[in-house]
Amino acid sequence: GKMLGLAVSLVPMSRSDLTLTHIERSLGDTLDREGAERLLRKVYMHFGQMFFEVPHIVRLKAENLHRYVVFEREEVLFQAMRKEKGAFILTGHFGNWELMSIAMAIRFGKGAVVVRPMDFAPLDRLMVDLRSKYDTEIIPKQRSMRRLFSALKEKKVLGILLDQNVDWYEGVFVNFFGRPAATNKGLALMALKTGAPIIPTFSARQRDGRFRIIFEREVELIRTGDKERDVEDNTALFTRIIEGYVRKYPDQWFWFHRRWKTKNYCPLPEGYFGERDQDEEGLE
Repeated sequence: GKMLGLAVSLVPMSRSDLTLTHIERSLGDTLDREGAERLLRKVYMHFGQMFFEVPHIVRLKAENLHRYVVFEREEVLFQAMRKEKGAFILTGHFGNWELMSIAMAIRFGKGAVVVRPMDFAPLDRLMVDLRSKYDTEIIPKQRSMRRLFSALKEKKVLGILLDQNVDWYEGVFVNFFGRPAATNKGLALMALKTGAPIIPTFSARQRDGRFRIIFEREVELIRTGDKERDVEDNTALFTRIIEGYVRKYPDQWFWFHRRWKTKNYCPLPEGYFGERDQDEEGLE
């Protein structure tokens, strides 16, 4: 897997140029050009290896889980679950998030995850089948708000990957590596409304090949009484947590994504206000 990723990194392509640009603009204060290119190769190696870890995900079960993952501070999540409000897992496209999702379903029981369909249809079908096998509910990213509220009422643990670009009218602009990044505001809206605990959780590859699944302490939400400000400030807080992990393990984040694509002057889509009213019903 590492060799495949390394080979791909050496093939000239626009995506590699874009990824290198992302790295240089984000980590230019600590990396020169040569260092950025070395990191790019490591990123490709990590994700090449991740591709070949899919068969291991298929074999995951309670009896062999220790061979693939190590849970660190799992008592944090157990404590959050005892509040019986459901819980949010704040995470991103980091480490091996697919393996983490299945491992957590095995360890902690039924959960749900908000996803968008993968571009590669066969892999998308495989992951849907795997999640269904472990009773993980798949909630489509579009029009997901109402279903998320229902899942919280069922006291499920909900996985939210908050490190992807969104259209400006779906989120708020917050600082990510020193640049404004359009970020989904749904997690902040739901957490402020429901009081469900948010546990930052990330997987990180170890030298022995296993993944550490790391649970950070529950996020203390910012509440000023100004709804718009609270949504923006909490979304910025969540994003800083993700950035901290990317800085700690820069070779394990999905730098290929166009995280800063959206600008705040794009037009609204036709029918936006009608769809928004239906999807955000109950948040006011």
